[in-house]
Amino acid sequence: MAAPGNDNSLPDLPEAKPVQGSRWRMQIVWLVPIVAVLIGGWLAAKAVIEEGPTITISFKTGDGLEAGKTKIKYKDVDIGVVKAVTLSPDHKRVIATGELVKDATSMLVDNTRFWVVRPRISGGTVSGLGTLLSGSFVGMDEGNSTRTRRDFVGLEVPPAIPSDVPGREFVLHSMNMGSLDVGSPVFFRRLQVGQIASYEMDPNGKGVTLRVFVNAPYDRFVRSDTRFWHASGLDVSLSPDGVQINTQSVVSLLIGGVAFESPEADAGSESPEAGADSKFELYATHADSMKEHDQIVDTYVVTFYDSVRGLTVGAPVDFRGVVIGEVTRIYTRFDPVKKQFSIPVEINLYPQRFTSRFQDGKPTGRLSAEPRQLAEFLISSGFRFQLRSGNPLTGQLYVAFDVFPDAPKAKIDWSRTPPELPTVPRTLQSLQDSLTRLLAKLNGIPFDAIGASAQRTLQSANDVMAKLGTDVVPQAHDTLSAAQSTLNSATDALQPDSQLQQNTSDAMRELARTAASVRMLTDYLERHPEAVVQGKPGGKQ
Repeated sequence: MAAPGNDNSLPDLPEAKPVQGSRWRMQIVWLVPIVAVLIGGWLAAKAVIEEGPTITISFKTGDGLEAGKTKIKYKDVDIGVVKAVTLSPDHKRVIATGELVKDATSMLVDNTRFWVVRPRISGGTVSGLGTLLSGSFVGMDEGNSTRTRRDFVGLEVPPAIPSDVPGREFVLHSMNMGSLDVGSPVFFRRLQVGQIASYEMDPNGKGVTLRVFVNAPYDRFVRSDTRFWHASGLDVSLSPDGVQINTQSVVSLLIGGVAFESPEADAGSESPEAGADSKFELYATHADSMKEHDQIVDTYVVTFYDSVRGLTVGAPVDFRGVVIGEVTRIYTRFDPVKKQFSIPVEINLYPQRFTSRFQDGKPTGRLSAEPRQLAEFLISSGFRFQLRSGNPLTGQLYVAFDVFPDAPKAKIDWSRTPPELPTVPRTLQSLQDSLTRLLAKLNGIPFDAIGASAQRTLQSANDVMAKLGTDVVPQAHDTLSAAQSTLNSATDALQPDSQLQQNTSDAMRELARTAASVRMLTDYLERHPEAVVQGKPGGKQ
C-alpha cells in the first residue's frame, strides 16, 4: 500500500531486513602458509619416525676418521655416517659418534664389531686396497647377542672371520706363537680349511691361547681326540730310513700355519665330533702330537757319575727298543760327605707301555698291583739304567733300561722324592775304569825288590858253585865253569844298569803310555761319539 502523499505510480518495494554477518572470514591467501606448515610438520614427524640410532665407537687413534665424510658400511652397503670425532675425557682414546639408518637398529647388539677399514697386510692376506681411492670407512660385523648396545669399542684389526661364515671355532694352547699370526692358515691333509682368528697371552705369561676357525663342512673332522701341531717351516727328521723333510705348503713356509689330524681309530670306536670352543693342545711337531697319551705316569730319579753331554730334556727312556718314558729334568748335586759331584736325571715312566693290549685296544694298566714290590724285584734281578749313544752323528744320548747280570747289588731309595733308581756307568766309562785299575795294579808290583831278591839268590848260588869247584872231581870242572859263566851272565843281567832292567823299565813306561792313550781315547769318544763314524775333524779318516 502506497504511503499517503506518495505517487501511486511507483511499485511497492520489499522491506529491507538486517542480517548479522560471520566474525571469521577465511581469505584464500592464508591457505598457502597453512599447507606449508602441514607439510613441514609431516616431514618433521616422518624424520623423527625414520630417524636411525646414534652410536659411539671408541678407537685408539682417529686415523681414517673424518666427521661428516667417513661412512659406516655393512657388507659394502652404506648404513650410516660418522658425525663427530672427539677425544675421550682422559685423552687416551678417540670417540667417533655415528648416525645409522633405522634398519640397522636390530644389528646393534652386545657383540657387534666395528673397525676402520684401511689397506692392511696380515697373515698372508691383503685387505682394504679399495680404500686407496675411496678413503677409509668404518666396517661393521653383525653380532648374534640378544642384548642391545649403543656404545662400542672398535677393533684395531679387522676380524679374520665374519660372523655369518659357517663353521666352528676351537681353542688351542701353545707354549709359544712360533711364526703364527691372525689369518695364518689351518690345514687338514694339506688342504686349507680355516685360519687363525685371534690370539692372546695367558695371564701367567707361560703360554699363548689361540682361537682357530675351521670352515664348514671341514669342521666335522675335528674330533675329541684330534691333535693340532705347528705346520710352520720344514719338519726335518732323521731316521733309519734316512732324512725326511715334511711341509704343508709353500705358504706355511712363509707365514706359518696349523695342521690337525685324528689318530687312526679301531673299527667302530671313532671318537665324537668336538663341539664349538673345545680346547686342544698345540704341539710343536707332528711327531710330538701323535705320541701316545699315557694315563699313568711314575716319576723317578736316576743318578749318573759320568758325563751327560748329549742328553737333553725330552730324550727317550728305552727298554730294548721300546720307548717307556722320557727325561724331564737334568741337574747337578754335590755330596758333602763323599766330596763328589753327581748328575741326577729326573724321568717319567709310563707303566702302561709295559703291558699288552686286549683285542678291544684298551691297555691293561700296570704289570702288578704292587708297583713297589715289582720295582724291587727288577732291581734285585740286575735291571739298571744306563746312558747310551742314540745317534753317533749328532752325539745324542738316551737312557736305557736293561738287565746287567754282573751289576753290583743295589736298592731303591724310597726315602727320596722322587724315588732314586740305581744306574751303571756307560760302556766306555767301564772300559776306562778297568784300564785304570789294571794300571794301578801294575804300578803296585815291586819290580825293584824282585830284582834285588833275584840278585841275592844268584850270588848265593855263585858261592855254592865256587865251593863245589874246589871239592868235585876234575871231570866236572868244565861243566861248573860253564855254569859259572851262565850265572855271571844272569848276575850282569840283573844289575840295576843292565840291559834287561832297562828293557823292563821301558816296557812298563810303554804300558803306562798305552793306558793313558786308551783313557784319552775313551774320553774323546765320550765327548764326541760321532767320531766313530765321521772320524776326528781335520784328521785322516
